[in-house]
Amino acid sequence: MENLHQNLINGEWVGTEGSPNINPSNTDEVIGHYAQATAADAQNAIAAAKAAFPAWSRSGLLERHSVLSKTAHEILARRKELGALLSREEGKTLPEGIGEATRAGQIFEFFAGEALRLAGEIIPSVRPGVSVEITREAVGVVGIITPWNFPIAIPAWKIAPAICYGNTVVFKPADLVPGSSWAIVDILHRAGLPKGVLNLVMGRGSIVGQAMLDSKDVSALTFTGSVGTGRRVADSSVKVMRKFQLEMGGKNPTIVLDDADLKVAVESVAQSAFFSTGQRCTASSRVIVTEGIHDKFVEALAERVRHLKVGDAMEKGIEIGPVVDPSQLKQDTDYIAIGKAEGAKLMAGGERLTLGKPGYYLQPTLFTEATNQMRISREEIFGPVASVIRVKDYDEALATANDTEFGLSAGIVTTSLKYATHFKRNSEAGMVMVNVPTAGVDFHVPFGGRKGSSYGPKEQGKYAAEFFTQVKTAYTAAG
Repeated sequence: MENLHQNLINGEWVGTEGSPNINPSNTDEVIGHYAQATAADAQNAIAAAKAAFPAWSRSGLLERHSVLSKTAHEILARRKELGALLSREEGKTLPEGIGEATRAGQIFEFFAGEALRLAGEIIPSVRPGVSVEITREAVGVVGIITPWNFPIAIPAWKIAPAICYGNTVVFKPADLVPGSSWAIVDILHRAGLPKGVLNLVMGRGSIVGQAMLDSKDVSALTFTGSVGTGRRVADSSVKVMRKFQLEMGGKNPTIVLDDADLKVAVESVAQSAFFSTGQRCTASSRVIVTEGIHDKFVEALAERVRHLKVGDAMEKGIEIGPVVDPSQLKQDTDYIAIGKAEGAKLMAGGERLTLGKPGYYLQPTLFTEATNQMRISREEIFGPVASVIRVKDYDEALATANDTEFGLSAGIVTTSLKYATHFKRNSEAGMVMVNVPTAGVDFHVPFGGRKGSSYGPKEQGKYAAEFFTQVKTAYTAAG
């Protein structure tokens, strides 16, 4: 196939059959064709990574630093180009796409530095004449499975630490958005990675992902995606005693208290719930509002939602791009119908949009008069749909916020130091935001949740070492 973007296996670009990468802003546009790996391709990639592991895990720090640093510099130099590719294939607005590409470069830059900061401990034993050395070593072949909603940042924050700490990688990106992942792998490949250290296998999860789950040679597997698939990753990993890390769903709350700055509250919730078309695991889809500010907040938020500009992700001034594909669009509209049937009041949006070009456009949707027992308040919709829940006071707001099987991100808007401090300590979420959107996170600090949202060590920053390394304790007797 002409202009086919191939898989990378053992340092070679391979593949003859591909599928089109469609622009959700304009489904008449094919961004490119990307190879579809077979189960045999995945097995070959795993074998290549296993063969490359002994040498790479003992490679020099400067070699790892050089590869990661070159990658960071090229991503940052090309961030506008890469951001545009991301926006065309996933539907984020162009500023969001460029911002995500920039973050990917910063992640590689951070781990280039971490490669030169690898350290251990030497401490005395309780036995005289014996010393103890504690070090971290690479785990082995790491399987990486990433979602479609952050097609360059999430691959970056998994691949960069894996390579930094001396692991080899088999990487399967989401089938919907292969372009950004292919670009990152191409940059890493040209940055000087030895063959087999990084292998890219694009294709269907039922084929490529399953081959990774079934392999005993995959020593660790890091996954971001749906709850159902995460449980399959866990089950398969336990069977072969594989290390695994899961980032899954969220039903994130934002509390708005009576003392909140109204403008700050409206903008924080609008960004948390609707930007990136609500397709973020950290998006806030439950807005829990105390009764003193409820009515004026709802009126102001509904007005903001009605004026959000929806359109082609590449057009200037657009705030909300399209939904990623027909399946996700159907899920969103199904939940809008469920919310109406449950008795929630539709205050804004809720309709499919026709904008003069074939795209998956949906009005940002706001429900009020919801309860925390409704399905729209308990199940992850993963679209531009949010529900307002009225509560009496802070205590009821906190209890409602924590009443969920998920625990990824939670926010509060308040001018009270007392309530902000109490919420940071008592929120049952892995990440807590005070007067800032729930969906904004930095690249150098830990990312991850609690309860049904996450399993295993946190991602990003120096905490990534907990998953991508294993600890060794060595004893030495003097003389």
